[in-house]
Amino acid sequence: MPVSIYRVTIEGEEDEYLAWLCDDEWELAPQGGALSDWLEECSDELEPAQYVAAISVGWRRDAGGGGPEFGPETLRRMADLGMSLFISEYAGFTDDLSDTKTGESGDA
Repeated sequence: MPVSIYRVTIEGEEDEYLAWLCDDEWELAPQGGALSDWLEECSDELEPAQYVAAISVGWRRDAGGGGPEFGPETLRRMADLGMSLFISEYAGFTDDLSDTKTGESGDA
């Protein structure tokens, strides 16, 4: 479920899903890049409304900050469309069990 983009509809109707990106990717940086690329390619085709871009990420054992850059162009496209950004963290690790410092496997 990593990146879904949809238009919010009136109450009682199903939201209109527009895109599903990064199907098996659970790291934030590649998903942010894919969202920015999608907006660059597709935002001119959309009328301003109420949209959501929902990014789903999994934990990383070695996480220490960082992530995607959402530059002014991407943020402007989102704002002009009326698009909110949701970033949700899900349980489960996106990396393997090996210790990146020693190269040894460890128990989770």
